[in-house]
Amino acid sequence: MKTVRFYSDRGLLPEASRSGGGHRRYGPEGLERLRLIRSLRALDLPLPEVRRVLEDEGAEGGVLEDAVAGRLRELGSELKALRWREAALRLVRECPPAKRADRLRLIGAVSSPPSTAPLARFWRGWLPPRMPARATAAFLEVAVPQPPDEPDPAQVLAFAQLHAMTTAPCPAGRQPQPEVHRVAGARGAAVLYAGLAEAYELAGPQLRRARDPFPGEALDAYVAVHASVYGSRDTREFRRLLAARLAAGPRLDRYWELTAVVLTPPGGRAEPTPGSADDWLRAALERDNAKSA
Repeated sequence: MKTVRFYSDRGLLPEASRSGGGHRRYGPEGLERLRLIRSLRALDLPLPEVRRVLEDEGAEGGVLEDAVAGRLRELGSELKALRWREAALRLVRECPPAKRADRLRLIGAVSSPPSTAPLARFWRGWLPPRMPARATAAFLEVAVPQPPDEPDPAQVLAFAQLHAMTTAPCPAGRQPQPEVHRVAGARGAAVLYAGLAEAYELAGPQLRRARDPFPGEALDAYVAVHASVYGSRDTREFRRLLAARLAAGPRLDRYWELTAVVLTPPGGRAEPTPGSADDWLRAALERDNAKSA
């Protein structure tokens, strides 16, 4: 009866009348309404949503569909958080005692479910200032790994290490920039990264087949976009100059190594990342230059 009074006091279960002793009375439709309320609450719908469903013709209205869809989204997020916590607990349990404090520090800094916002901020600071928004969004889509819904401990550790890497303060105040950013500028960077994305896509099948780097269509696309940015042509001399410039530039190898771990399902083969594709193309360029020496 306390539950019935609770719903009645909140206007979810209108009473039909009261007895001489002040007891509440409900009509035949009240029992059906109470059953619907209890069913909705059993689905963990909050009282405001229950009220909206009841006001929208009960179980036949469109509000119920929206409420259920919203709760499903919330549950999906909750389940993802629980799976990440489970994998994090396994990570701590399975690591050597001497490393547990470090593991706890790493995973304790990451939200659950994890957010990719720190990684995106890292890359926004690395990309050329005022780079067009559409080009930046396209780059972030491939550069920022989405955490898997059902991670294993290795993926949790790799993502936590990525988080630590991208949130650590840079001694110089800004991430080291490759020379090509200065040359390309904001607008040219959009052209640069669109061309690099095409070259990486062409190199992807070769990486999946574990083929050794070799000159070909992917390398030609890679060199062509650099030549365009530098205002040059794809000549033998430019290829040698490009190899030297790339070798002198800053590297983010650790980021891409960790990204590959995050993206690789347990027991699966690592998918190409922009970093691994760039490494493959640089090696192909070095091989091509060596052959022509």
